[in-house]
Amino acid sequence: MQGQLEFGWFLPTAGDTTCYGDRSKWIVPSAEMFDRVVLAAEAAGFEYFLVPVAATCWEAWISSAMAVAKTKRIKALVAARPGYVSPVQLAKMGATFDQLSGGRLAINLIAGQSEIETEAEGIKLPKEDRYALMDEDVTIMKALWCAPGSVTFDGRFHTLKGARISPQPLQRPYPRFYLGGGSMEAWALSAKHADVHLFWGDTPDRIEANMTVIRGMAARHGRTDLAFGMRLQICCRETEAEAWDAARELVRGVTDAHTNYIRTHYAGSAANQRVQQLAMEHGDLIGPHLWTGVTRVRPGAGIVVVGNPRQCADTLQQFIDLGCSSFCLSGYLHDEEAERFARLVRPLLAERNAGRMLAA
Repeated sequence: MQGQLEFGWFLPTAGDTTCYGDRSKWIVPSAEMFDRVVLAAEAAGFEYFLVPVAATCWEAWISSAMAVAKTKRIKALVAARPGYVSPVQLAKMGATFDQLSGGRLAINLIAGQSEIETEAEGIKLPKEDRYALMDEDVTIMKALWCAPGSVTFDGRFHTLKGARISPQPLQRPYPRFYLGGGSMEAWALSAKHADVHLFWGDTPDRIEANMTVIRGMAARHGRTDLAFGMRLQICCRETEAEAWDAARELVRGVTDAHTNYIRTHYAGSAANQRVQQLAMEHGDLIGPHLWTGVTRVRPGAGIVVVGNPRQCADTLQQFIDLGCSSFCLSGYLHDEEAERFARLVRPLLAERNAGRMLAA
C-alpha cells in the first residue's frame, strides 16, 4: 500500500531574493522575515520547515525555536552536526524542543557541505570520520531517548558511563531523522538510521537506481521502512512563460566569480559534485522542467522545477511514481512561492494521489 506523502518548506536564514545578481533585491535575515516565511509555509499546508546551517546562516536551533513558537502545527527540521555539540546535549536539546513544541521536531543529519567551513569552525575530522562520528552520535541519542535507565557507551569517539537525560521526547520512540547526501557514507548512515533519505535533484532514472542501492543497504540492517524524498527548488507561475522569466531573473547578473566560488567552496560534497556534474553534462535542463540554473548561485538544492501548475505537478509526480514520498521544496521569495505552491500545485497533486496528502 502506498504511504502518505509529505511536503516540507525551507526557511532562508541567510536571506531571500528574487535576483542573486542584484543586491538591491536582497532581503536580509530578520525575525520578521522568518515569521513571514514560516507562517506562509504553515498556511500552505507544509508539514515541516528545513533550517540551513551554512556559515552565512543564522543559528538553526534558536531560529527554529523562535519560529515554532509563532506557529501551531508545522514541525522544525533542525540539523544535528557531528563534532559541534555532544550527543548527550543534542539529545537533551532535542527532547526539550520536542516537549515544549508539542512534538514538532525532526532531526536533519548533516556531515557538512564545505570542508573549508568545517575546518574554519574547528572541526578537524575528514568527512568519512564525521560520518562515523555521526553514527555514534545518533546511536547515543536514540539510546538516551529510549532507555528505561542510564546509558553506557564505549565507542571510537564517545565514552559514556551511566548517562541519562530529562525530559524524554514527546514523540515516541523519538523524532524522525532525515538525511540528504550523495556519498556512500551518507547512504550507509541513512540505511542504518534515517527515516527519510532526501535526494537532491537528478534524473528519474538515476534516482530510481540510487533508491534500489540504498534499499539493499537498509535491508542489511533488517530495515524495510526507509522512505525516500527529493530536495528541490520550485518556480511555478500561472503560465510557463512567466515561470521561465522568474527563473532566469534569479540568475540575472550573476558573475563567473560567484559561480566558481560555489563550485570550489563546496567541492568536497558528493551531492554538490553531482548537481554540478548534471549542469555540466546536461546544460540548463536535465528534463523538460528540471532546470539547473540555481546551481550557479547556491550550493545544495540547485535543481529547480519550472513551469505552469500542471507542468510542475507532472514533474513532481514522476518522482512520486518512482516511490518518493517526501518533498522538501523552496522557492523565491519563500513566503510568496509557498503560497503559490498551495494554490496552484498542491490541489493537482492531491487529486492525483487521493488519500495520500494531509489537508492543507
